[in-house]
Amino acid sequence: MELEGKHAVVCGSTQGIGLATAQLLANRGARITLIARNEEKLKKALESLNSSRHQEHDYLIADFSEPTNLKSVIEDFVSKGNNPHILVNNTGGPKGGPIINAKIEEFTSTFNQHLIANHILVQGFYKGMIANKYGRIINVISTSVKQPLDGLGVSNTIRGAVANWSKTLANELGQYNITVNNVLPGATNTGRLKEIAFSKEEKTGLSVDQFYTNMAGLSPMRRIAEPTEVAEAISFLASPRASYINGINVPVDGGRTKSL
Repeated sequence: MELEGKHAVVCGSTQGIGLATAQLLANRGARITLIARNEEKLKKALESLNSSRHQEHDYLIADFSEPTNLKSVIEDFVSKGNNPHILVNNTGGPKGGPIINAKIEEFTSTFNQHLIANHILVQGFYKGMIANKYGRIINVISTSVKQPLDGLGVSNTIRGAVANWSKTLANELGQYNITVNNVLPGATNTGRLKEIAFSKEEKTGLSVDQFYTNMAGLSPMRRIAEPTEVAEAISFLASPRASYINGINVPVDGGRTKSL
């Protein structure tokens, strides 16, 4: 599970699952490059990373809703000799609502923020992974890949597209010792879940506390996950121990998803 000598790029890494993942990978010896759009939050997250093995952590400022800008940032990063071994694609989901009410721009903007941004990152880094003879691409998606979630129409649609993109990449890149896998979090104690809870309260009158109770009750474990629990799955897939695991979806949901 040790990652000393490895360089990991972690997206959406100023809070929630992204931050927990960056911290865990740093604890296991990896050098971390954080990516997010808010520099103040990036600086704070950077300070929280373990550097006891003399890792030189850094960050990139990029907004995934602007693919052209992201591409420029990544190209500049790679031109300076950075060839990461690990890429964790992680982006917050779109607002909820029935799919029939979704505006066209909701689909296109979410597609850009998730699939297009992920693709730009992979295209920027995969040649370096081939040169390193080590590559781990882990996409943080959602259990909606296996079982669409009510009230999250746009998210269900785009997450499914990302999962199929990922499987295709796994088939193409496996020959280069690059694995591509997806982690599918269930209800997790993040800012995203809190946003959904407040939205539910506003639309239906269901209290935030009751929302959390209801969500916990959907899992056989009768609780929601902590970001660190999802990060552990990501860390394993990023490690040498997961060298022959490729092209799969790993739910981290306490058993909530009904499908096998």
